[in-house]
Amino acid sequence: MFTEAFPIVTTPDLPRLIGFYRDVVGFELTYRFPEDGEPQFVALRLGNSELGLAADPEAGEPTHSHRWEMCVYADDCDDAVNVLRSGGATVTEEPVDQPWGERSARVMDPDGNRMLVLSRLP
Repeated sequence: MFTEAFPIVTTPDLPRLIGFYRDVVGFELTYRFPEDGEPQFVALRLGNSELGLAADPEAGEPTHSHRWEMCVYADDCDDAVNVLRSGGATVTEEPVDQPWGERSARVMDPDGNRMLVLSRLP
């Protein structure tokens, strides 16, 4: 029945979020519409995961809901948080070891969307 699923994040500033997820997080741009001019939608890939970003001038500010967040795994949580911070993310929870065997931190992307950063502990 269903064959694929991926999230689409809407934003009033698509070029800014493209730059953040491509240049800071490391996603690869795999699709852009339209091909010329200002993009309205892009598809990005990180490993086997896909993310869509769509322009929406009426997209409001993210609420402070904890209903969803993007989870990204990194080789080193602390290094990843430092890269994200210098790339424009706001760190909301510094890295900490978790009892289930991972190190975790939380940041907000430049639009204020929540991101959980994880690395597996040795």
